[in-house]
Amino acid sequence: MLYRGQMKTSFLNDQQIRPIEYRKWAHAQRHFATRPKHRARVDELVQSIPKKGLRVPITLGVDDRHFDIYVADGHHRAIALMELGSDSFPFHWYWIRDWGVRMEREPFPFHLLER
Repeated sequence: MLYRGQMKTSFLNDQQIRPIEYRKWAHAQRHFATRPKHRARVDELVQSIPKKGLRVPITLGVDDRHFDIYVADGHHRAIALMELGSDSFPFHWYWIRDWGVRMEREPFPFHLLER
């Protein structure tokens, strides 16, 4: 069984959990705001999350060299959670290794968020 945890949404910031496809969360927000298809997806999530919750966990990747933590899958969900001011979100995670990745069954290394 894959590890499924709960994470504070406040950890989605440029120091603790960063977007893997963008330099900063502000860049992701700006990108989504200026592209109708992306904005529509975020708006859809903003409407559905309060009613149904976040059904698909966000996937976090942890770099095993520098121990940086990234949103590997779920950027639209993360932006929607930020816009809603949600307290927490469900997640899965994996190590980003030279030889590949594997979704973890072990608990998340929360101590890495304290750096």
